[in-house]
Amino acid sequence: MTFAEVMTKLEEMGTEQTKKTFIRHGAKEPLFGVKVGDLKKLVKQVSKDQDLALALYDSGNSDAMYLAGLSVNPEKMTKPQLEHWVKQANWYMLAEYTVASVAAESPFALELAREWMRSGDEMIATCGWSTYANYISITPDEQLDLDEIRSLLRQIQSTIHEEQNRVRYTMNTFVIITGAYVVPLYKEAMEVAGSIGKVHVDVGQTACKVPLAAEYIQKVEQRGKLGVKKKTCIC
Repeated sequence: MTFAEVMTKLEEMGTEQTKKTFIRHGAKEPLFGVKVGDLKKLVKQVSKDQDLALALYDSGNSDAMYLAGLSVNPEKMTKPQLEHWVKQANWYMLAEYTVASVAAESPFALELAREWMRSGDEMIATCGWSTYANYISITPDEQLDLDEIRSLLRQIQSTIHEEQNRVRYTMNTFVIITGAYVVPLYKEAMEVAGSIGKVHVDVGQTACKVPLAAEYIQKVEQRGKLGVKKKTCIC
């Protein structure tokens, strides 16, 4: 498919209701309002062409940008390309899902996660925390820097309630991911989860809720899924 063909197809697949829902969640114009499930129907065609995926992201259209993240080959992404992507992510789904998942599966996962987490820009910082959390979910424990993750857990315990809005959300997710996917750090993650308690995040005019980290990790344990890594974090 060509760029023009993909954009035409996205416009056809979009609905006003979905567009309104995304905007309530923070999406910025332009967008057509295409459900993620429908975007996935185009992945096979787009994923054959890395340049097409990159062009879709550069379109600035939120639906096209999300499709790019589902379709691009993370291992072929360069550091400058990922740095460009994070600067263009103008709402949380693009920052925390699209860019973070691609970065997490790239050769620059930790390097960029560490850099982005320190940013004063809310979308870049939240992308950094999500990138590291996604990296944890797909990486064997023996390849993780457990001491660094412990340090990040302590940082979250001390600062989460004073952080920027979406950063609070992804820090909470980081605790959940650590407790659910890193067996050696389960106990420490549970202690931090209990310490931070309920995390307040302004989710706008939506029904979204911030999960209690301790309860979420316990549910994973009850299902017998502790430490079971994901094959991919791109979704």
